[in-house]
Amino acid sequence: MNLTPHRDPAIVLPHGSATSVLATNKVIRNTYMLLSMTLAFSAVTAAGSVALKPPHPGFILTLIGFFGLLFAVHKLKDSGWGILAVFAMTGFMGYTLGPVISRYLGLPNGGEIVMQAMGGTAAIFIGLSADAVTTKKDFSCMGGFLMVGILLAFLAGLAAIFLEIPALSLTVSAAFVLLMSGLILYETGNIIHGGETNYVLATVTLFVSIFNLFTSLLHLLGFMGGDD
Repeated sequence: MNLTPHRDPAIVLPHGSATSVLATNKVIRNTYMLLSMTLAFSAVTAAGSVALKPPHPGFILTLIGFFGLLFAVHKLKDSGWGILAVFAMTGFMGYTLGPVISRYLGLPNGGEIVMQAMGGTAAIFIGLSADAVTTKKDFSCMGGFLMVGILLAFLAGLAAIFLEIPALSLTVSAAFVLLMSGLILYETGNIIHGGETNYVLATVTLFVSIFNLFTSLLHLLGFMGGDD
């Protein structure tokens, strides 16, 4: 099953034509449908992880699992197997999120912190997505900045973990809130303007943005709530 809209090289369509609009709308519709299903699936695996309390796979295995499944998604993006790979990846991420949520739920006000992080994530995602869809602004200029920023924040996050620097860790979480917000705008605009025609890849990008946005808000709110 081909997930990428068919393009006939012999036909040149003007920008904004009815055909291109229909293709774009299809990608948006399929992306948000798959995104909602993967978010629900990830929430179920996270809830199961919280309830069953399995051992956390550890930082190294988590990275290997994430990048391995991400590689599989990219390899299978143009077939039905790509959808299964997306569910495998998002389910795995939900599983690794369970122990993190359990730790915050152990705080005196842990339930409130988790709900605030969920609410903040939903509000940011809905607000930014609605802005990108309704205004149809072009955010392609943000691509290079986001790529460099995410790479630097990721490396700083690794340094914060291995060097055990709480202040750096908080700074990275704050940076990721801004970077993931920018990535939501960028990817949504990319879909609208035809830069991304594969809804499997679009779904993964938005899911990772939401996941990192939630965990970053959780860290920041947990610190403000007394998580030492």
